[in-house]
Amino acid sequence: MIFLVSFIYHFCYLFYNCTIGYLVSNSIVKIFLFIKFMRNLFLATENYYHIYNRGVDKRQIFMDNADYLRFLHNMYEFNDKNFSLPYMNRLKGQTIGYQVPNSSKKRELIVKIHCFCLMPNHFHFILEPLIEGGISLFMQKLLGGYSRYFNLKYERSGTLMQGPFKAVYIKTDAQMMHLSRYIHILNPGELIEPQIREGIINNPSGLQEFLKNYKWSSYLDYIGGSNYPSLINKNLLAGYFSGPKDFEKFSLSWKNDDFEKIDDILID
Repeated sequence: MIFLVSFIYHFCYLFYNCTIGYLVSNSIVKIFLFIKFMRNLFLATENYYHIYNRGVDKRQIFMDNADYLRFLHNMYEFNDKNFSLPYMNRLKGQTIGYQVPNSSKKRELIVKIHCFCLMPNHFHFILEPLIEGGISLFMQKLLGGYSRYFNLKYERSGTLMQGPFKAVYIKTDAQMMHLSRYIHILNPGELIEPQIREGIINNPSGLQEFLKNYKWSSYLDYIGGSNYPSLINKNLLAGYFSGPKDFEKFSLSWKNDDFEKIDDILID
């Protein structure tokens, strides 16, 4: 296995240097472009990936509801092969805030968003690239646009996210199902049940009610609500279950030993 990975890496490096790298003389730029080339190569279409990132030094990246809504707006607006007009150009001097996505706008999607959850200092996605380099392009547009908005709003400078986004390949249907409830249940659940990862839930009914009212994830759309239907593609995950009630029952039946089933695709 190690030999195979090494062979693929060196083959790609040789191919890259004979093509794109041949045109670039600056070694630092060449290394950066090679890393980008390799990432796009391995984030292949018709595959599914757990995507994660958090604020630099674990800092909060959503300070109020307007920030969450702006990020969700970007998830819709920038999931498009076509050029997106910079947000501040569209506002034409209006105050910074949330603009409802134009769901009638014709978009050429670059990724399918199967699942997401936004937390105060990080986020999780399950993404499927629809074009070559789709995930990298989407994340570049999404995080670049949001970081510019955040820095302008809060009068700060510098990076907002803790390095490049993390991506892990989802290999099986079982991993997909268990990862979806990890993203939907354990992440927001920790906000009111700090020991949920240890399997300790002090108020199960309170947790269930909290999750039904947590606006910053795709969970409500899967259990029969209509939260952000224009953002996500439900066909894949919903196809594993008989209906919204079945999805909800599975999601809430998390057990502590379920971590073993997705341990190699967790990245936080």
